[in-house]
Amino acid sequence: MRLRALLDTDALGLRLLGGEDELDRTVRGVMTTDLRDPSRYLSGGELVLTGLAWRRDAEDSEPFVRILVAAGVAALAAGEAELGDIPDDLVVACAKHRLPLFAVHESVAFATITEHVVRQVSGERAGDLAAVVDRHRRMMTSGPAGGGPDVVLDLLGSDLDLSAWVLSPTGRLIAGPKVGGPELPADMCAQLAAEQLAAARTGRRGPHRVTVGAAPYALFPIRSSGRSPQGARDVRETVLSDWLLAVAADAGDWPEERLDLLQGVTQLIAVERDRRDAARTVRRRLAQEVLELVQTGAAPAEIAARLRVAAPVLLPGLGAAPHWQVVVARVEWDGGDIEGGPVAQSLLEEILVDPLSTGPEPSDRIAVAHTGDEAIALVPLPAVSTEHDGSESGIHADALLESVRDPLAAGLDEDGRVTLGVSAAVHSAEGLRGALEEARHARRVAAARPGRVCAAGHQELASHVLLLPFVPDDVRRAFTARLLDPLRDYDRRHRAELIPTLEAFLDCDGSWTRCATRLHLHVNTLRYRVGRIEQLTSRDLSRLEDKLDFFLALRMS
Repeated sequence: MRLRALLDTDALGLRLLGGEDELDRTVRGVMTTDLRDPSRYLSGGELVLTGLAWRRDAEDSEPFVRILVAAGVAALAAGEAELGDIPDDLVVACAKHRLPLFAVHESVAFATITEHVVRQVSGERAGDLAAVVDRHRRMMTSGPAGGGPDVVLDLLGSDLDLSAWVLSPTGRLIAGPKVGGPELPADMCAQLAAEQLAAARTGRRGPHRVTVGAAPYALFPIRSSGRSPQGARDVRETVLSDWLLAVAADAGDWPEERLDLLQGVTQLIAVERDRRDAARTVRRRLAQEVLELVQTGAAPAEIAARLRVAAPVLLPGLGAAPHWQVVVARVEWDGGDIEGGPVAQSLLEEILVDPLSTGPEPSDRIAVAHTGDEAIALVPLPAVSTEHDGSESGIHADALLESVRDPLAAGLDEDGRVTLGVSAAVHSAEGLRGALEEARHARRVAAARPGRVCAAGHQELASHVLLLPFVPDDVRRAFTARLLDPLRDYDRRHRAELIPTLEAFLDCDGSWTRCATRLHLHVNTLRYRVGRIEQLTSRDLSRLEDKLDFFLALRMS
């Protein structure tokens, strides 16, 4: 707004004492001070309000005005409540330095002037910023020239004095104010993410007003076009994958124009989210191809060849990965009518990022595929070293769990679960199948524990489970075929259910009564089936060695 507009507002009670030729100056803010030197608090363009308490004698006016002019203020307004008429020495000093001077009638509070200026300036800034945001959106839609979410957050800070951060659903900082701006501690990020996820589960529309650390925040969900509410049948399909915009302010008394502006900002950041997801398409496809080769028992040489093709994409500039880890995640909701695989895929792409990294694209080196409710990540490790506690570097289940448990538990509410399993590092394609089975075994261990978010690593597996994944494929196939193929063939021809009977018999530790009860069979029928198993395999299920062989064969199959 301009100084002339202030003078024309009768309710402000302003009287011009000098500077008529300067009334087209723009006012960018307002400040009240009685300090002799307020320069440290001035940034330029302010209307300075003063009660003249700094003035002891006529000699004080000249240095005070000189300080204001050097700071680039727009004008000075002096109150008449303390001294009555404005001192002539102040009028002369302002005229000398071409600083517009107003007298404020004693009946008008400085707060009235401040409120009017702030309201007018904020409205104009919002309009200007809206235009900038719209232009920036068009730039980002057509290409990467817009500069990413950091640019629009800087605009919020410089034009609306709003500090804002973009956070992931696990509380990782994706973007924030430029260097020198306020920082958001990691624990605060996690709390804000948890608040947003909990609010989203209630079905309330954003922004969500919360208080964290005694400070108010407004939380705006950021949804990409592929995750819009219109395309989602259930909030649980998107709640664990949406980013959020956290603004350090109470949005309760914001006008509609400002709320609309912030919604526009979230849409702008969503463009960057869409671009990031599009860039992940290649990595996801590579993961799916490698996973299919591993699960179908392809030759290690074929898997290694595919990994050599994938390495430049997953490890740009670093060549082939000497080690790999596998992480398996499963998202399950009560009722079972929501596919958890896509959500688990997004989660793994997020939580496998180094928690200390920032920005929207630090997960370029992670490839995640999904099938059903399960997602599988292939994580290349440039090197694996032994740490001080004797453990290997890489991904650790306990650290993974610690970084995501609290926020995700808020989003899962009382009807969802996330379970994670982490394999040991393997140094070749030949070990990937074993690593995958190991990670799946570990996830099942995690699933047996209480809690909404659970994880387990390879260190927690029983000894036989730890050994099985690393049995060579040809040995595995030969061993299981010799013991189980005759039973499978018989089941296929006669529908005899010998394999389920064998599994139940071993689970019941060879107890005829308990096994018959579990299978709802007469004991004589159970004895007949076990006899048929022994006849087809030439094994004796009363012998510990044969029981152990069958147990291992079932686990490896």
